[in-house]
Amino acid sequence: MKILYPLVMLSVFSLLLLPIVTKAEKVSPELEQHLHGIAAMAQASPMVTIPAGEFFMGTTRRDADAFNSDTQYDDTEFPRRPIWIDEFHIDQYEVTLGELLAFYFQHHVEVSDELQELIWHLIDIHYIPDEVLAPWPALYVTWKEADAFCHAQGKQLPTEAQWEKTARGVDGQVFPWGRDEPSTARVVFGQYHVHQIPLVAAVNSYPEGQSPFKAFHMAGNVAEWVHDWFGSDYYPTMPQRNPQGPKSGRYKSVRGGSWKSKIVMLRTATRGGAFPQQREATIGFRCAQSNP
Repeated sequence: MKILYPLVMLSVFSLLLLPIVTKAEKVSPELEQHLHGIAAMAQASPMVTIPAGEFFMGTTRRDADAFNSDTQYDDTEFPRRPIWIDEFHIDQYEVTLGELLAFYFQHHVEVSDELQELIWHLIDIHYIPDEVLAPWPALYVTWKEADAFCHAQGKQLPTEAQWEKTARGVDGQVFPWGRDEPSTARVVFGQYHVHQIPLVAAVNSYPEGQSPFKAFHMAGNVAEWVHDWFGSDYYPTMPQRNPQGPKSGRYKSVRGGSWKSKIVMLRTATRGGAFPQQREATIGFRCAQSNP
């Protein structure tokens, strides 16, 4: 099994939604002002409707050409199957940094050291204003925090199947925009910074890279937490209707690739996972909403 992100061994963790307890240094008054300024500019994403019906999920095994985008990333995405998903709604854009900070303040969640340090560095060293940071995708967020954010909005993290249908449409597209190879006009990828400064774009940018259902940044920018536990052998046995993922696991699934990713990670079928309590500059999320 290939895991998308560097992993750190963790002790036993809680799966409670709220309260979320994080350890962070006391925020300086100057940084506090900027954090609240970014939060004040939060704008919720519109949602797109994904109609009920089947779509092709997964990949047909192909070993003859390892450099073809139709070729699987690994054996966790077999087989290619028609899967039925009931109608649902999903955020058109990734959850923003402004929205995440507003949620933290509303629910009295401490801002993590990693996020504090990043924002202060961007403001103090690079002079990036609050209004530029507010529409950045949320990052350095744990699965638990992402899940709690969505529930606080009356939503939930999308299942892996919901996410994949949104990203690739009903015909099993290789990339959200189709079959053409990724380009810098469509997607934020292949970047590198020695200090882990995320080279991301505003969540409503890059319209040429949107999916068949008009969702933005389903590839690149930040990869996205989804609801499911990562099951390396789940695809052959998953239910044909509305699969919810394994009942338990070690990693939560992460989809879509990030600003650092190589092309293979941008494929709509490529799967990865991370420990639920990881905080990464490469992982964010979006929310979904099922019909009653």
